[in-house]
Amino acid sequence: MKKLVSAALAVLEAVALLLPLTGCASWEPPRKEFDSQYFDYFDTFTIFTAYARDEEQFQEYAEAFQRELEAYHQMFNIYESYPGINNIKTVNDNAGITPVQVNKEILDLLEFSREECRKTGGMVNVAMGSVLSIWHDYREHGQAEPDRAQVPDLRMLEKAAAHTDMENLVIDREKSTVYLSDPSMKLDVGAVAKGYAAQRICEKLRKMGVTSALVSIGGNVQAIGVKEGGKPWRVGIQNPDASSPQAYIYALNLQDLALVTSGTYQRYYEVDGVRYHHIINPDTLMPGRDYESVTILCPDGGQADALSTAVFNMALEEGKALVESLAGTEAFWILADGQQVCSSGFKAYVMEGFPDE
Repeated sequence: MKKLVSAALAVLEAVALLLPLTGCASWEPPRKEFDSQYFDYFDTFTIFTAYARDEEQFQEYAEAFQRELEAYHQMFNIYESYPGINNIKTVNDNAGITPVQVNKEILDLLEFSREECRKTGGMVNVAMGSVLSIWHDYREHGQAEPDRAQVPDLRMLEKAAAHTDMENLVIDREKSTVYLSDPSMKLDVGAVAKGYAAQRICEKLRKMGVTSALVSIGGNVQAIGVKEGGKPWRVGIQNPDASSPQAYIYALNLQDLALVTSGTYQRYYEVDGVRYHHIINPDTLMPGRDYESVTILCPDGGQADALSTAVFNMALEEGKALVESLAGTEAFWILADGQQVCSSGFKAYVMEGFPDE
């Protein structure tokens, strides 16, 4: 009997020794966090952060990210042409002349933009290029020569606004062409391009096997999964008041979500002490005065980008009603007087203890 017990104990000890060794076959070391920064795309600062098993794997991710970022930057550019590429500028240059054959990504962007324009009652409209180009020129001049800064004449803006009808954007899927039937019409996709590009790029990164990453294209933030260890990504909402010691109003916990803010505090110029920012209301043709910033949180980066502009251009109750009608979408407003307003589910994403900790 003692021999049988001893033999049984010996077997159990052997199994106990084997169990850790067997587990090693599926065990992987913790992934590390890496990041890359870019300055040459979408006229803004971009950060790509991802978890990878080593630097070699991260470089594979980063190279793919940069290729996609550069491609979308070139396709959606309204100011520059590139060899062998028909982009948004090409479409504008051929307004009233001829349809332009473009790739699927541009067709998808413009169809998405047309739908967002419809859903928001025209409060985000990529056909506003004729108006926005005037404001762009005045802003550039005002920043370069502050003492000679001016506000565009309303009659000039109203004349340009006559050429912003989305019905004149003609998309032919079969022929893969885009045509502006109004020769004075211009597209400006700035209100949707960065968030839309971030969304599409993240979709491609997921197909590569990326399971944990954070993309920020000029503040258009898109999260893939969570951080190593299961914690959500932490992203701050910037305080529009640059003089405040508190740089961020809130820090939010993100998992597979996009966060986009439209604000008055980055692209603007001043005339006689009055700030004129870049978010132009399609009804008044002037920069809105109701808010300092509007932040949108939702699963799709393109929609978040479009909504941040559209809601900025809406009265508060109208914007709240729109946000509350959209599943998985939240918003946060900082009004011109500093008052803060949020949608019904927004606070669920706020990191506990912030900003007091």
